[in-house]
Amino acid sequence: MVRMAAQETMPTLKVGILMSDNSKASQNNTAGIRVTPASGFTFIEVLIALTVVSIALLALLRFCLLSIKLADKAQITSQAVFLAEEKISQTLAAGYPKKGADSGTVQNNGVLFDWQVEVAEAHLPGLDKPHVEGLRKISVDVSWKQSIGRNHLQMSTYVADKTYHEP
Repeated sequence: MVRMAAQETMPTLKVGILMSDNSKASQNNTAGIRVTPASGFTFIEVLIALTVVSIALLALLRFCLLSIKLADKAQITSQAVFLAEEKISQTLAAGYPKKGADSGTVQNNGVLFDWQVEVAEAHLPGLDKPHVEGLRKISVDVSWKQSIGRNHLQMSTYVADKTYHEP
């Protein structure tokens, strides 16, 4: 049995020295290697591009944070509106409300809401009579602390006495 040794071919790497086109070494290059200027981005170009991208990302991040802040404010304001509507509904559920005031505090999603309900005779400007019998105004004031200061929401409605008959 005859064994034949397989020839292995190894890739060769040619190492050269980059020199300018005016140099003697590039003119005497007998291996046929052509020296071309390097293509790509310089370090300064990469730094400028990263700076522009980082400024754009910071602006987007700022808008994202502003959006979150406004959404949070809208959610808390909606909770205050729901609380005011609830207090008006509770006052109306008892029938024709008696004159007076009521107040309290409610915590909802970590926010303390202070509320005050006031029932008073209706004073309608521009009418001949300053008082209108059988008509009452229900006013609800809701306040809460948000960020630096306190916010207020006021809601009111009028209710007529259904059993009242004009003399």
